[in-house]
Amino acid sequence: MGRSRGGLTTKIHAVTDAQGLPITLKLTAGHAHDGRSADDMLGTIGSGQTLLADAA
Repeated sequence: MGRSRGGLTTKIHAVTDAQGLPITLKLTAGHAHDGRSADDMLGTIGSGQTLLADAA
């Protein structure tokens, strides 16, 4: 967990398949940059697969 002005925060990052089932899950501190988490999670996507991304 990370500390911010709002208190303790956590981000949940997920890679899912086409049906929305999780392939990879990762928890980071709320103040952590999303790009650093995405970098190592992209290794779970194989050659020829389609990537869709969203930030909520």
